[in-house]
Amino acid sequence: MTDALVRDFEQISRGDVASVGGKNASLGELIGALVPQGIAVPPGFATTADAFRLFLSHNRLEPLIAQHLSAHARGEATLAETGRAIRQAITAGKWPDRLHGAIVDAYRVLSARVGDLETAVAVRSSATAEDLPEASFAGQQETFLNISGEEALLAACRRCYASLYTDRAISYRAAYGFAEASVALSIGVQKMIRSDTGGSGVMFSIDTETGFPGIVMVDAAWGMGENIVQGAVEPDSWQVFKPLLGNPDLSPVVAKTRGAKALKLIHSDGGGDATVNVETSEEERARFVLTDSEVLKLARWAVLIEKHYGCPMDIEWAKDGADGALFVVQARPETVHSRADAGTLRAFSLRGEGPPIVTGLAIGEGAAAGQVCLIESAADIERFTDGSVLVTSTTDPDWVPIMQRAAAIITDHGGRTSHAAIVAREFGLPAIVGTGNATQLVQSGQMVTADCTKGEIGVVTQGAAEISVEAIDLAGLPETRTKLMLNLADPAAASRWWRLPSDGVGLTRMEFVIANTVKVHPLALARFDQLDDPAIRDQITAMTAGYADKSDYFIDQLALGLSRIAAVAYPEPVIIRMSDFKTNEYAGLIGGAAFEPAEENPMLGFRGASRYYSPLYRDGFELECRAIKRLREETGFANVAVMIPFCRTLEEADRVLEVMAGAGLARGQNGLEVYMMCEIPSNVILAAQFAQRFDGFSIGSNDLTQLTLGIDRDSELLSEQFDERDPAVEWMIRHVIEEARKQDTKTGLCGQAPSDHPEFAQFLVDCGIDSISVTPDSFVKVKRQIAKAEARQSGDNT
Repeated sequence: MTDALVRDFEQISRGDVASVGGKNASLGELIGALVPQGIAVPPGFATTADAFRLFLSHNRLEPLIAQHLSAHARGEATLAETGRAIRQAITAGKWPDRLHGAIVDAYRVLSARVGDLETAVAVRSSATAEDLPEASFAGQQETFLNISGEEALLAACRRCYASLYTDRAISYRAAYGFAEASVALSIGVQKMIRSDTGGSGVMFSIDTETGFPGIVMVDAAWGMGENIVQGAVEPDSWQVFKPLLGNPDLSPVVAKTRGAKALKLIHSDGGGDATVNVETSEEERARFVLTDSEVLKLARWAVLIEKHYGCPMDIEWAKDGADGALFVVQARPETVHSRADAGTLRAFSLRGEGPPIVTGLAIGEGAAAGQVCLIESAADIERFTDGSVLVTSTTDPDWVPIMQRAAAIITDHGGRTSHAAIVAREFGLPAIVGTGNATQLVQSGQMVTADCTKGEIGVVTQGAAEISVEAIDLAGLPETRTKLMLNLADPAAASRWWRLPSDGVGLTRMEFVIANTVKVHPLALARFDQLDDPAIRDQITAMTAGYADKSDYFIDQLALGLSRIAAVAYPEPVIIRMSDFKTNEYAGLIGGAAFEPAEENPMLGFRGASRYYSPLYRDGFELECRAIKRLREETGFANVAVMIPFCRTLEEADRVLEVMAGAGLARGQNGLEVYMMCEIPSNVILAAQFAQRFDGFSIGSNDLTQLTLGIDRDSELLSEQFDERDPAVEWMIRHVIEEARKQDTKTGLCGQAPSDHPEFAQFLVDCGIDSISVTPDSFVKVKRQIAKAEARQSGDNT
C-alpha cells in the first residue's frame, strides 16, 4: 500500500501523528518496534488525514462545518443541534473514487493476509490531536467492532468521520484550546480479536492514583472492553511489581482482587457491529478472567512498551476466546502522572469531617467539599451547577462538559479504569467511584466532603470539612547520617508515600494486615474441622472459595498484603513484625473465639514470642512464616526482614528461632535478617546476650516506657506521667544502644516521641542510634530535627 490516502500499520511510526492520529501512529509504532520483541498486535491499516480532508472537500463540507460551529459560538444554536447537523452531513457524504478504491484494496489485502475472505475488523477513530501526553481525548471518537464486508466497512468509516463532531468531542477540543481546523481524523482498521468470547481490559504502567512508577496495574472483564471503560462492571484487578519482572522464576503479583463482573458485552446474534450486554454466569463471576501467568505476560509487555516510549503508558489488551491468545490493541501515553512533579509531595489534612455516608474507590489523592448535584441521566446535565459535587450512577464521554466544572465526582458504578476515573484524574479532581448506592444516600443540595486522602478507599462524609494542603519540596530535605525509616501498616495506603526519600520501612505490623485483609484467625483455617459454629464455618468457606487448602488463603492474602508495603521501599529494607495481637484481639478475628483463652490482663499475657512455639498457636505462627517465605522467595522481596515482638527471655528467643528455621525461615539463610523488639526491661538488661541471637533491635518506646515506669500506657489518670523522656527510660535506651554497638548489632527506634519532641531526636542522635522509624506524616519534620541534631552534635565535637 503506497497510496498517501491509506497506509499499512507496518509503514507507520509514532512520528506520524499529524497524518494518522495518535492512536494509529501508536499502533504502527507497536507493530514496527515491539512485535519483534514478542508483543502481539493485530495487523491492520489506517486512512490518513489527507483522506479525511479529501472526503470533506469532495462533499463540500468544510464551509458547512465552519458555518455551524460559528453559529454555535454566537449562541444561535445549541451544542446538540450543531453536532447533529454536522454528523448528518458527513454520514450522507459520497466517497471519492480514489479513496473508495484505496480503502477497499487495503481491506482485501488484510483479509488475504489473515486467511479470511471478508475478515472481521475493528474500525477505530484516531484524531490527529489525540493520545498526547497533555490530553488523552479518552472516548471522544467512536469505535465500531466486528465489521465484515466492504460495504459495512465503508459505512463504519463514514460514522468514524462523523464522530469527530460528537457533542463531547466538540466541547472537549474547546476545553483544551484545539482549533477545529487543526484537527483531522484518521481511521484505523484492525483485525478483530474475539474478546466477546474471551476477555479484555486495560493496564497502566504506573499506579494511576499515586504515580508510583514501580507498578503495572491490570484490569480485566469478560467480553469486550467497553464495560470497563464505561464503569458498567467491577473488573478483576492486579498490581504487579515491575523491578522484579525480569526474573522469570519470580511471580511479583502484589495485589489481586476478583471483581463481580456481573455483565459481559458480546456481539448480538444478528451479526454485524451490534452488541448486547448479558449477565455472566455464576462460574464466570467466581473465577478470574486471567491466570497469574497471563497477568505477568501482560505486565512484561507493559514494561517493554513503557521503555520504548520513555513514559508511563495506558494500554488496552484483548484475549481471543477462540485460542486464548493475548493481544495489545492500543497504547497511549498516560496523561496525568507523566506531567506531575515527582519531587513535590502534596500533604493533605482535613479537620471537622462529619460522619461517613458512603465509601468507594478513591481516585486521586485530594479532597473537596461542596453541595451535591445529583443527576441521573446525561439528558439532564444542563441542570449541573458549577463547583458542585457531581453524583450519578455512571458517566461516559457525554458528561465531560460538566465533569470539568465539578468540585468532585461520585458514582455508583465503575472501577479505577472507568471513564469517570480517567477523566477525574485528567482534570485533577477527587472522585469516589463504585460506591454502589451513593445516588440513593445523598440528595441534591446536601453539603458533603469527598475524601480521597486516606488510601484506596474514598469516603463521602456529611458537611464541609476544612481542607488544607501543603506542597513539600522533597529535594530540599537535608541529608542525615542517621537513617530515617517509615512505620507503615496499611497496604492500601503505602504507595501514597513512595516519594518520601526514606531509608526503608522500620516497622510493619503484621497484625494490621491480618485484621483488615485476611480477617480470619489462622487456626480457624489450619484447624477448620475443630470449628463447631455452623455460621462461622459457612462464612470461612465462602471467603476461602477457590482455595483447595484453607490455610493457603491465609498465606496468600497475608503475603499479598505485605508485598505492597515491601514494594514501596524496595530495595531498601522492610522490617515486618510478626503478629502481636493480644488474646482478646485474636479472639475478635473470624473463628478466633474457639482458639483463644480468656485473660485478665492480655497486655502482659499470652502475646508475642510466647505464642510462636506454644502448642496453642504454633500452627498459626508457621502459617505466618510460610507467608514471609513466599514473600521473599516466590514474589521476590528479599529486602524483607522479620522482627520478633515481646520476647521475654533468652530461652524464648532460642525456641522461636528454632520454630522459624523449621518453617523455612532460618536466620541468615538467603540473607534473612531477624530483629527483636526491645520493649521489656529484660531485653535491656541482657542486651549483649540477645544481640548474639538477632541482627538488630528495634526499640519499642511505648511498651518500654510502660514496663519501666509501671504505667498503663492506656490509663487516662496516669497519662501525664507517661513520658519516653523520663530519665529511667532514657537510661534504658542509652544502655541498649551502647551494648548493641559493642556487639556490632544495629539499633533503631519506632515510636512517636521523635515526632512530638525535638529534644528526643537530639537524644537518640547523641546516643548513636542507627535509625529512627516514624509515621509518614511526620517524616519531613523528624528529618529536619535529625539534621539539626547531627549539626549540633558535630558542633559540640569540634
